Amino acid sequence: AAATPRSYTTLRDEAVKLFNSLQQLESERDPVPLMQGVLQTCLDLPPLVDEIYCQLVKQTTEPPAPGGQGDLHYWQLLTCMSCTFLPSPPVLRFLHFHLDRTETRFPASEMAKYASFIREALGKTKGRECVPSLEEILVLMRRQEMICTVHCPGAPACRVAISSHTTAEEVARELVSRLGLSQSPNLFALYEQSRRREQPVGSTTLLADVLTKFE
Repeated sequence: AAATPRSYTTLRDEAVKLFNSLQQLESERDPVPLMQGVLQTCLDLPPLVDEIYCQLVKQTTEPPAPGGQGDLHYWQLLTCMSCTFLPSPPVLRFLHFHLDRTETRFPASEMAKYASFIREALGKTKGRECVPSLEEILVLMRRQEMICTVHCPGAPACRVAISSHTTAEEVARELVSRLGLSQSPNLFALYEQSRRREQPVGSTTLLADVLTKFE
């Protein structure tokens, strides 16, 4: 069944709801669904992206317990944001200052590791068609890569490590190399298959978006 579109009120009201979600995030035992909800709202209402970035910078500046569970939940959501949305240039500069300051103040800490991961992600993020899947969020919380299984005709299924930024073209190139087909004159592409249809995946499509649709 098709997903039911979410209904929204005014931007001001939605901003207040997101702020309340962030407050709840600090003590949430299972933060993943809450994080995905925040990301989905930002995808549907782009003017709120900068607001959430600024709120997360505020929440991770002078936290009551640096490196505590609540603080790390904010850093984890900031990590997911960085792999999904680019803030406006002024907010991006503000965010980079915050990342630099965190790494200087808390070297070798979990916060510094998240800051480094976020900086690298921001250099690759170009925007997403879908928000990260629940599985992707869990992986991003651990600063790891996802494992994607690709079924190849006439060959065993291949398991490929991908990030939030990996395109179908990059995966196809890796598979061609693994299967020793680099000298083949044929063209290779990835296809996504559901019960109803099979269709090619565009070369610039992010594999993470394809996996989210299957979720």
